[in-house]
Amino acid sequence: MNTLIITEMTATRMEVITARTQNLLVAGAKAMMIESLKEKLRSGVAHFIFIKKDGTVREAFGTTNAAVARKYTNGNGCSRELYSTTAYFDIEKGAWRSLRWESIVKVF
Repeated sequence: MNTLIITEMTATRMEVITARTQNLLVAGAKAMMIESLKEKLRSGVAHFIFIKKDGTVREAFGTTNAAVARKYTNGNGCSRELYSTTAYFDIEKGAWRSLRWESIVKVF
């Protein structure tokens, strides 16, 4: 038997995604993908696909791992989570980016 544990943050993400997409089932799946993505971002370089605001599909390689992104982090600013997005350091572009929670398509 598999057990699914939904944290308070995952539930919050589900609420936001549901409000934006009007689909609770999609919201649950995307909230879990965001959890998976955040874990992969913390532990190294994550490979993922999302849909940009302009509707184009973006394949990205990013991280939040301090060892990789330390020189690009100044500690100023507020968390992107406050804006219902997830921030990541884009390895290819060499800059910080963020994606809206409902835009995630796939995490590899």
